[in-house]
Amino acid sequence: MAGALAAVGLVAGVAVLTVGLSAAGSAAVVGQRLASAADAAALAAADAASGAATGLPCERAAELAGTFGARIALCEVQDLVATVTVVTRLGPIEATASARAGPPS
Repeated sequence: MAGALAAVGLVAGVAVLTVGLSAAGSAAVVGQRLASAADAAALAAADAASGAATGLPCERAAELAGTFGARIALCEVQDLVATVTVVTRLGPIEATASARAGPPS
């Protein structure tokens, strides 16, 4: 009987650990995807601001962020430098990432 209880406890512990590691892995993937969305959106906005691409900078950034499943929380273009912050939801949590792009200084 004690062995069965120990086995049940061990299985429950492994299950909890598996769920926790799975959630952490999922958060890491979402974080990397969000960082990529911010980088791509900032580059798109900077390209539009410099005239290398057509359209309005923040609209181009929003369009590109949407392809990653994110939305723009902040988009600022000053001179030819674009600063973009994107947001997405990870369960009940809202995750954000920011990026800047522009000509080399």
